[in-house]
Amino acid sequence: MRILYLLFAVLFLLFQAAPGSADAPFADTAACRSQGNFCRAGACPPTFAASGSCQGGLLKCCSKYVPQGRGVSGGIFLLPFLLLFP
Repeated sequence: MRILYLLFAVLFLLFQAAPGSADAPFADTAACRSQGNFCRAGACPPTFAASGSCQGGLLKCCSKYVPQGRGVSGGIFLLPFLLLFP
């Protein structure tokens, strides 16, 4: 029975993963993180937008959402004026 404990210890050390080997080197993941973005499974948080993929297409690359267009100067601020004076 004592040999089983020794065999278990040897097998444990043999199959132990090296540090950092859990992440496979995907080119899309490296590109996403090099731009300051992050990878996430599922939907990106509300203030972020999906800008690509990670882990070979399994995850989404989330980047900070920057609205395009007129911004603050138009849009919703013009709505009350249009409702008052059709």
